[in-house]
Amino acid sequence: MQKMIQTIFLVAFVILTTASFSFAQFSAVGGESFPYFHLGCLVVGGLIIVSLKQKYAKLYLSEAIGSFALLTLLVALFTTPVVDALKTLIS
Repeated sequence: MQKMIQTIFLVAFVILTTASFSFAQFSAVGGESFPYFHLGCLVVGGLIIVSLKQKYAKLYLSEAIGSFALLTLLVALFTTPVVDALKTLIS
């Protein structure tokens, strides 16, 4: 029962994080150049992490949440608004 509750909590975290990424990208860029590929990478990565959590009982919830948070950060670093901000920061 505890494994199912942890999986549900992980799924909720993945959905909320992906939704906040989508909202932030839509408000920063708009609809004309929305990064659908990055969103797809987040969805696939979230599905993989949730499936690994279900398959392996020794995977802690904090490890799964941390790995998805790092994945989200890595994907967000390679979007257009962040790259443009880094370009202006460097020059």
